[in-house]
This record gives sequence, structure tokens and C-alpha cells, in this order.
Amino acid sequence: QVQLVESGGGLVQSGGSLRLSCAASGRLFGINVMGWYRQAPGKERELVASLTSRGTANYADSLKGRFIISRDFAENTVWLQMNNLKPEDTAVYYCNINGAYGPVERTYEYDYWGQGTQVTVSY
Repeated sequence: QVQLVESGGGLVQSGGSLRLSCAASGRLFGINVMGWYRQAPGKERELVASLTSRGTANYADSLKGRFIISRDFAENTVWLQMNNLKPEDTAVYYCNINGAYGPVERTYEYDYWGQGTQVTVSY
């Protein structure tokens, strides 16, 4: 079973920066999308940013220009650089990697989640 290990969360003042990392414990084949989600208290989990195997990035509209997603498919690692952080960015951030591999008649699909890392932005 593959596990996603996240790191880089913590407490930062408003306007500061953090860089989150997510690494898969094992080798993953057929990665489709690597991404980051977040969930604030009392709110639903929402997409922060995602990156396809072809390099297409997608960001939540409210985060464009402040957050940058990058990845190393060979190392099964994805990062999230967060700049100019605001108190409303406070949430638990989750890494997600999904994909599929195998022949058409026996395709194996996977959708892995990390345990979450807390990001707290103070005023």
C-alpha cells in the first residue's frame, strides 16, 4: 500500500510563505493528477491546485498568483509553494495523487490521500 507523506505545514504570520511537500512511499505508475486540497474548520474540502501528467496546472481562482504547484513525477513528489499567506488560508492541507495503469482489460485505478498537514496563518 502506497502512503503519501506530507510535510512543511506550520504557523506563519500573515504575508509569510510556506512550502508543502508530499512524497509517495512507493513507486507509482500511470500518474494522472497530483494535487493539493484544503479543509478549513466547518467547511468542505476544496481544491487548491492540481497538476496533470502533461504539466497542466489548475488553481482555485482565489489563489492564483499566490500559490504555485510543482512536481517531480520520477520521484513521485509534489510541492505547493504558498506566498503572501492570509488568515483565511488557515486549514488542513491534503495531498492527492491519482492515476491508473495496466492493460485495458485489467486496469487498476488508484486515488491516494495524505494524512493532512496543518497550516495556520496568524494576523
